[in-house]
Amino acid sequence: MSKTAFIFPGQGSQYPGMGKDLAENFTLARRTFEEADDALGSRLSRLCFEGPEDELKLTANTQPAILTASVAALRVVAAETGLAADYLAGHSLGEYSALVAVGAIDFSAAVRTVRARGTFMQEAVPIGVGAMAAILGAEPEILAEVCAEAAQGEVVSPANFNSPGQIVIAGHAGAVNRAIEIAKSRGFRKAMLLPVSAPFHCSLMTPAAERLAEILKTVTIRPLRHPVVTNVEGEPNGDEGRVRELLVRQVCAPVLWDGSVQKMTELGVGRFIEIGPGKVLSGLVKRSARDAETLNVEDSATLRNLG
Repeated sequence: MSKTAFIFPGQGSQYPGMGKDLAENFTLARRTFEEADDALGSRLSRLCFEGPEDELKLTANTQPAILTASVAALRVVAAETGLAADYLAGHSLGEYSALVAVGAIDFSAAVRTVRARGTFMQEAVPIGVGAMAAILGAEPEILAEVCAEAAQGEVVSPANFNSPGQIVIAGHAGAVNRAIEIAKSRGFRKAMLLPVSAPFHCSLMTPAAERLAEILKTVTIRPLRHPVVTNVEGEPNGDEGRVRELLVRQVCAPVLWDGSVQKMTELGVGRFIEIGPGKVLSGLVKRSARDAETLNVEDSATLRNLG
């Protein structure tokens, strides 16, 4: 019998109204949003349910919002279905949701930590100085050459290895734009800027990583009930002593999502359940593991699909 993985979305999956249906229909979900409000001392729940979208898109709000919506959905899944996972993983921010799910980090502490993480990442690079772009159809080795040619003394490097043929780059805006032009000249299918507020997962995030390290020193890390496949290594980690180090490294290191999915497949995972807003990761999984079953849970309707 194949194994099951729970996977948790990261930034970019947010939308006004996320989590509202579950909060209206399940006490556990409603209490999760109330817990987040109490942890932050603000009405994060209202922002999730009603927007406005511009405010929800601010990374200091997006990160705790997605975490809360994901944990609310997870708690409902556990209570209503009894489903458990053999492995867990999350895309960037989603790794915090996975760590909450395995009992490594208390939910309230995680909400406060990712609020700080989002603030630090935004403040690390002034708006307009950095950029990110998706390059489709490129092999990693070729894209590394493109980035090296485009850098010209600035930073530009792969930030997300999302699926075969889909890689995101990040760095200084000028260098990212040069990489786009070089990629197009080499005949790649598509190269386009992404609507993000900072160049995540590159060396420009070093100040954010240093500040986050100080915050994580104050967070209690408990033993993991199940392994979490980490962004930094694309390998399962079950050692609570490594959690802080991996989360700090994650800020500047590329997200090895494609490798993480392939590793879970090698370990016998045949069913991936995306828990939280949207189904971006389900689409990426289908490109990395074509034979895998994918499901997502973000509201009452998708919960029923779990059968």
